[in-house]
Amino acid sequence: MSSAFSRPLLALILGQISLHSAMAGVRLAAPLQALHDGRSAWSVGVLMALFALAPVVLAIPGGRLADRLGYHRPLRLAVALSVSGAVLAVAGGHYLALCLAATLCGAGANLGLIVIQRSAGRMTSDPTERLQVFSWLGLAPALSNLVGPVMAGTLIDMAGFRVAFAALAVLPLLALVFARAVPEEPVRAAPPAAGPAPARRVWDLLGEAPVRRLLFINWLLSASWDVHNFVVPILGHERGLDATAIGLVLGAFAAAVAGVRLAIPVLAHRLSERQVLVGATLATGFILAVYPFVSSAWAMAVCAALLGLPLGSVQPMIMSLLHEVTPHDRHGEAIALRSMSLNLSSSVMPLCFGVLGAALGAGVLFWLMGAAVAAGSLQARRVPARSVRT
Repeated sequence: MSSAFSRPLLALILGQISLHSAMAGVRLAAPLQALHDGRSAWSVGVLMALFALAPVVLAIPGGRLADRLGYHRPLRLAVALSVSGAVLAVAGGHYLALCLAATLCGAGANLGLIVIQRSAGRMTSDPTERLQVFSWLGLAPALSNLVGPVMAGTLIDMAGFRVAFAALAVLPLLALVFARAVPEEPVRAAPPAAGPAPARRVWDLLGEAPVRRLLFINWLLSASWDVHNFVVPILGHERGLDATAIGLVLGAFAAAVAGVRLAIPVLAHRLSERQVLVGATLATGFILAVYPFVSSAWAMAVCAALLGLPLGSVQPMIMSLLHEVTPHDRHGEAIALRSMSLNLSSSVMPLCFGVLGAALGAGVLFWLMGAAVAAGSLQARRVPARSVRT
């Protein structure tokens, strides 16, 4: 195990799992509750969108809060939001209560993510260690998306919706227990003011070419992830695959993502973020171009696994470089800006995929996305580079 893996890092990982699992469980249970109550598919769609809407609106204030107050107080707010959402679902059961629960749980999980990622980056002393830390931290969402939905689905079948929501309300509280292992940030004395401080705008960060470039590359590769999840069920249906086979394809992708994030901490001292990003954009473009030509479940699973390797490697690289190119006192804002752009993309892009897929066909979506990502390698070549030890 990497020397970068420490007790505080384990506490951060477990804290993120606690918050994200609760949100993922509510994200499964709330739509099922709405459908059980006879709500329409459109109503369920609105409910699902609210999980991403709150992070889009509240990400920047959350990032500034983390920059100002550090880890513990913003984390307590994230826990309070998540617990309140789940408790509201227990007490209410009405559709409007479920909508408010979705908003609160989405906001809590996203604020927790920003605070945890910011603190993880500040625990490191050099770029190699930072890359290792973000690779370990990248495993938390995958585990959360397993724990939360499985727990919620099992409890719904065994004891009903109220018991499931009540159990999910307990999960975020565990983050407070784990937080005891995370040291307090030292409070820095503010320098004497020579005059009124200029107003800081988050958009000023986009004026920095390295930040802008990293966010663009991150968006391209995140959109590739989204288009894969969107198109695979459609392609599988067109090829006559059953639900088990389609699940196998998506499972191969998830396994590859987890595998590459386990490997990065071991190889971090030999990796250059720029080289990985260039390789990831080119490999993603090539695999997306080939994907529509395969037809069997096993061939699609191989393509999915090959696609998961470059896409899984991206987040640690982006997060490591983002901490490096952002002013020290604005790390939270930069992470929030990244979070806001990805949540907005995840909300809007499926609608675009649906329109283009209906007009051009599912396979064409892969080709268009592949061409865009491959072209993005030109921007990846311009990100900051660091030397690596051989």
